[in-house]
Amino acid sequence: MFSVLTNGAMSETTGMIVGTLAVLVYVVVGGFLAIAWTDFIQMIVLVVGLAVIAVFASDLAGGAGAVLSYATSQDLGRFFPEPSFTDIAFFIAAGLTMMLGSIPQQDVFQRVMSAKDAGTAQRGAVIGGVSYILFAFVPMFIVISAVVVMGDSAMELAKNDYQRLLPTFVLTKMPPVMQILFFGALLSAIKSTSSATLLAPSTSFVENILKNLRPGMSDRQQLFAMRCTIVAFTGVVLAYAIAMKGTSIYDWSRRPTGSPLVGAFVPLVMGIYWKRATTQGAICSVAAGIAVWVLFFPQVGGEELSKLFPGQLAGLIAAPAGMVIGSLSPQKLRNRHEKTHHLAGAAEAARS
Repeated sequence: MFSVLTNGAMSETTGMIVGTLAVLVYVVVGGFLAIAWTDFIQMIVLVVGLAVIAVFASDLAGGAGAVLSYATSQDLGRFFPEPSFTDIAFFIAAGLTMMLGSIPQQDVFQRVMSAKDAGTAQRGAVIGGVSYILFAFVPMFIVISAVVVMGDSAMELAKNDYQRLLPTFVLTKMPPVMQILFFGALLSAIKSTSSATLLAPSTSFVENILKNLRPGMSDRQQLFAMRCTIVAFTGVVLAYAIAMKGTSIYDWSRRPTGSPLVGAFVPLVMGIYWKRATTQGAICSVAAGIAVWVLFFPQVGGEELSKLFPGQLAGLIAAPAGMVIGSLSPQKLRNRHEKTHHLAGAAEAARS
């Protein structure tokens, strides 16, 4: 975003560093309370800003009717994929990744556990989910408006780098006020996502790993450890982002959500609802789900395998199998051992 606003004067790498530091400061200083307040304000800016942009874009395109008519003529509103096995499989995988993969994520738990009661947590999750689904149509509408207004140049821009279509449309076709609203909304979305994502793994590491390695830590020590961990994790994420520069936003969003789907969703659900689930089963489930998922990476299994079947769906199928095998096998061995021990004890008693 910084690179676009400065017309390339600030490189993408420099923009990543500046943006990371801007988020890191208030996350380290204010923690989850700062994130909660800034998210609340940023979502208002996002919704209001994009709503106003949508109305203005509609006027530029000749009205909402013209935009919807173009979308219908180009079949842009088609929801379901082509009726082939591969397309349907990838369609299902994309839906499950976003729906089920979001359930075990730590940032979701943060919000749920911070609610004052179970009812508030439930209502908040439902209201937030419905709002996301409805509001997702707004940026889609703006993009179609951009195509109507810009014509062939928009399609050419989308072919080269579709992520620049919307910022270019706003910068070239809209007045400064609308530009401020748009980039303010975009910045709000970025900061809201990144701040919660930085805090989540740091909290998980300290609460679930470090406290077991160093029991008896005081509150002050835990707070200091969390702040240090946030800085360390942020450095790792920034280095990874710079190394993967050029990856599309869609891929950035899709890949991380796949790991909790194949690694955490099944152990969480089966651990709650299946009475025979064990720790060994959870470990086998995580190992099986992630191993199969990684196997479908283009760098591991090749391009052909990755295009044949979605890796996250394959991992989701393997994870329950790992849970069942891992949970039942040790129990059978333990039952057999207990039965043998009981028979040996009975025989010893009979000899006595």
